[in-house]
This record gives sequence, structure tokens and C-alpha cells, in this order.
Amino acid sequence: MTQPPSQPPQQGGFGAPQDQPPPGGGFGAPQQPPAQGGFGAPQGTPPPPAQPPQPGYGYPQQPGPYAQPGPYGQPQQPGPYGQPQQAGPYGQPPQPGYGYPPQYPGAPGVAPPPGGGGRGPFKGRTGLIVAAAVAGLLVVGGTVYAVTSGGDDGKKPVAQQSEDPKASGTDTPANPGDGSGDGGADPENLNEGRKSGEAKVLWYKSAPDAPASGADAPGMWITGKTAVKAAYKQVFAYGVGSGDPTWAPITFPQKICAVTPDQSADGKVVVAYMNGTSDRAKCNRLQEIDLDTGHKGWTATVADGGLFDTAISIELTISGKTVMVGRSQSGTAYDLDSGDKMYDKKKYGASCFPTAFAGGTNRLVEVASCGVGGGNEHDEISELEPGTGAVRWTQPVRKGWSVQRTYSVDPLVVYMTNEEKKAWNISTLDAKGTFRSEVKVDEKFAPECGWAILARDLQGCQGVAVDANTLYLPTDTNSGANEIVAISLADGKAKWRTKSPTDESMYPVKVEGGKLVAYVRPSYDSGGQVVSIPTAGSAHTTTRLLQNPQHTADIEDGFYDGAVDWVDGRFYLSSTRLSGSDDAKEKLMMAFGN
Repeated sequence: MTQPPSQPPQQGGFGAPQDQPPPGGGFGAPQQPPAQGGFGAPQGTPPPPAQPPQPGYGYPQQPGPYAQPGPYGQPQQPGPYGQPQQAGPYGQPPQPGYGYPPQYPGAPGVAPPPGGGGRGPFKGRTGLIVAAAVAGLLVVGGTVYAVTSGGDDGKKPVAQQSEDPKASGTDTPANPGDGSGDGGADPENLNEGRKSGEAKVLWYKSAPDAPASGADAPGMWITGKTAVKAAYKQVFAYGVGSGDPTWAPITFPQKICAVTPDQSADGKVVVAYMNGTSDRAKCNRLQEIDLDTGHKGWTATVADGGLFDTAISIELTISGKTVMVGRSQSGTAYDLDSGDKMYDKKKYGASCFPTAFAGGTNRLVEVASCGVGGGNEHDEISELEPGTGAVRWTQPVRKGWSVQRTYSVDPLVVYMTNEEKKAWNISTLDAKGTFRSEVKVDEKFAPECGWAILARDLQGCQGVAVDANTLYLPTDTNSGANEIVAISLADGKAKWRTKSPTDESMYPVKVEGGKLVAYVRPSYDSGGQVVSIPTAGSAHTTTRLLQNPQHTADIEDGFYDGAVDWVDGRFYLSSTRLSGSDDAKEKLMMAFGN
């Protein structure tokens, strides 16, 4: 049992008020600091008690009913020490609680080791670690990220012999990322010794040389024909089944600095690259690309906004036929088909500046910072009409709370933090922007969210999935199997949970056909797995869809900052960051299938 602290806890948290103040203070148990390390590093979560505890100091309270008439502007309940509570992000009075996570968005992270060896998918960049103590609708916890090196010093390492893809004594990879390899011929003999029931390695690609300071390898887009990957200054395309180059690599004059995380319905993406190499260089050059043909469509140069609103760093997102380019204090929309500028989103009201955007099939969400430095400083969430930029609704967020991520745009599920309180919140908003629910599960969750330095990177998380009614989050564990928890978007409560089928962690990938597809990490004696879990009914057991080979588990496990996808019965894995190490040829992408 966790011992109570010697000092009274900080006031914090939020949630709809209970009918009566909880007895005995009702504090959530303090959380242990996460261990240093990458995503999936052991966390100090105390085991749950064998019997439900009685309400009182050191234990979360049982959830109370939603208060009427709504969560906005209600009188606050007195705090445990006679002090008024701070309101939560949507204005609800909180239940008493506290949390002591050591880090949160913006706090220093732990830099991953160079080279990326032994740091597979969902392990490279330190992920989101959330530790929840529940009191009513209260959740508290923390976030840990790792800082990855950036920049481009122009220094090019010398490519050395690779030691990674050896399965039977081969030398350097014959499938380099520049597209000059021989595709699915399997010159590395990666399928030699494959056991019955194991999937094939369809193809493997090594990465292009990166500068010693490292380089980004953002994006991974899969169509019915082509698997496309960006890395440093190039974009590569491979046949989904064979790995043969489907079109010649596209090479940019400077490094790629942003991409649209998703493709459009007709297979288009937009890539941004730098306009130079100096400290004053900007991420302001856009190039539209057809994923199936490699055709380079329109180009554009992103203009600066105001005095402190330059295009040094931008974010891209697609909503229908609209490409939104987000700067630090504004956004510009372009037509995806023509590249024509459609509209700008600038300062509005007294002092509200758009700072981040997230797009979906028919939705475009804007997050704005308002009243910075003043007494009314707060964030606002708005939904925009993608074609015109017209505001459909706006939802202010309480002072002190910052919108960091969107786990989903439709339905809209947002992750928020409170820096002062070191607290977090996951909330769902309905189609009209009204607060619907917030997660109230007493658990430590661990989706992977990349390190956002100059921008919020609203769509920068993986290892989390959402459908119309449910949020799927992976739990964090000290060692061994974790669980995926299905959480109702209607009330924030757990609907069911399923344990990983192995002693390795399992993470959501996507929901399709009424089933949750999840990835189970490889171990020292077994390759990774792709499994499905029924989302409806009473049975939520895993069914194996793909068993990756044991003899390539080290390769699979060694993808640095791995991004994963499951499309048409094939599993794709790629790096999202190149270390620039000159010790070996780095990994870029790998595909498995039957």
C-alpha cells in the first residue's frame, strides 16, 4: 500500500461534482515516478488492493453522479483543508485529489541512446505515461517524453557494413532505401528457417545516410498498391507485396520538416521541406505528391504570419480537400487539388491566436491560445468548416489547462495537461462541442506520443485507437504482459479489458470490421504478433492474425521510433527518426505477410 505523504496534497484535478462532498478528504494515491528510459520503461505502479478501500485519505473515491444542470459555472465544493478547489478544464468543480508525476509536456525528457539498437516500435521515443487516481471524475497523472536530437549540421556519416539484417551470414543489405535494391528477392535470406505458422518477411529496406546530428523520417502511407515513406531529404515508394520500387525516389534540396500524417481519400499527401540550412531557415516549401504514381503536383511557399509568427516550424493536416498549414500563431488553408490558397485563420477576439490544427475526413479542429500572460489566459477548442474556415462552435478551456493532443478528431477526444498541477485529462466532446465525458479509470496508460517542441503536434500519438463509442488505451506495466482497456466515450468508465497474449506489451493499431487490431511486441525468442479483439459482445479474447518470424525478432525489435500499420493483411513497420550513426546502415522499413 502506498503511504500517504507527510504534507497535505496540492489542490487539483477536475470533474463533475458529487451530490455530497466525499468523506475523509478522498485523495487519490500518489504515483511513483516513472523509470528513466524509452517507451515501455518500467513504471512504479503499486498493485491494487485486494479489497476495495474505504473512502478516505490515500484512496480514490467512487465516482458520483453527474451534477445538474451541467458542468459549466457551478459552485465549487470546499477543498479537504477548507480551501476552494481549482476548476477543471471545462469549468467543473473538481473532486479532491493530487498527483506527483515527475514530468509533463514541456518538462525535460530522457534522450534515447544513439543508434536505435534494441528499441523497437513503441519503444524508441518515450511515450505518454499516465497514472490516474480517480475521485468522482478526477484523473491525475503525468506525461514523459524523450527529447530526440534534431537539426542538420551537414555532416554526412560514412555508411558501413550492416550487422542488423543478418539472418544467415549475409553482408550489407541489398534493399537500400534509395530504391535501387531488388525488392522481394530476399537476398538477406530473411525467410530462411521460417517455422510453420510464421509469416514471411515480404521485404526489408535500409535507410539513406543521415547527418551525424540525425534526421527525421516522418510519415508512412499505405495504399492498395504502394507503401510510401519519407526519410531525411527523400520520399520512397515500394510495392506493398514485393518491395519493388514503384517510382523513383523524390529528392528535395533540403531536409523534410513536416508531412500530412494522413493521406487524402484519393491518395495524396503534402510534404514540407526547409528553404535552407542556416539557423534562420524556414520550413516553408510545400510539395503535393500522388502516392500511387509519384507524380509531383502543386508547390507553394508558406508566408510568415505576424512578427512572432514565422514558418520556422509548421504542422500539416488534411481535412477532405483542405490542407491546413499551422504556424505558431495562425494557419493557412490550401486547396488539395490545385494548391490555391483558400483562407487564413488569424488572431480573433481580444487576444486569441490559433496555435494548432487537427484534420479528419470531414472535420477540422483548431486549438487557440487566448489572453497569454493575462488574468484570463486559457485555450479554446473550435471546429471549423474545412472549405471556408467558418467556425462551427468554440469551447473555452479553463485557465491552466492546455490541449496537447487529439487522440481522435471524429469523435473528438482530446488529451490536456495542467502544468502547475502536473495533472492530465482525457475528455470527449460531442458534435456540437459540448463536454461529453472524461476518462475516470484508475490506471496507468502508455500510448506513444512524440516529443513536441515548437508545436503541439496534435496528431502525434500512436498506440491508441478510437471508434464511435469507445477509446482504447494500453496500460503501462513494470514487466510482462499489459492490457488494453476499452473506455466508454459516454461516461468515461471501463467497458472491458484484455491482457496481452504474451509476456510483451500490446498496443492498439486501429479498429476495423468491428474488431480492434493490436500489435504485440516481439521478445528475445519470438517475433511480434498482430491480433484482433472483438469490440462487441462479452468475449474479448485475442485472435492471432499474423505471427512474425522468431529469427527476425531482433530486426523487428530494433526499429527506432517505430511506426506501425496493418493494411490488407500485411503488417508494416518503419523508423520515424534516423540517428545518423555511422556504425551501421540504419533500418527504414519492413513488411510482413502470409
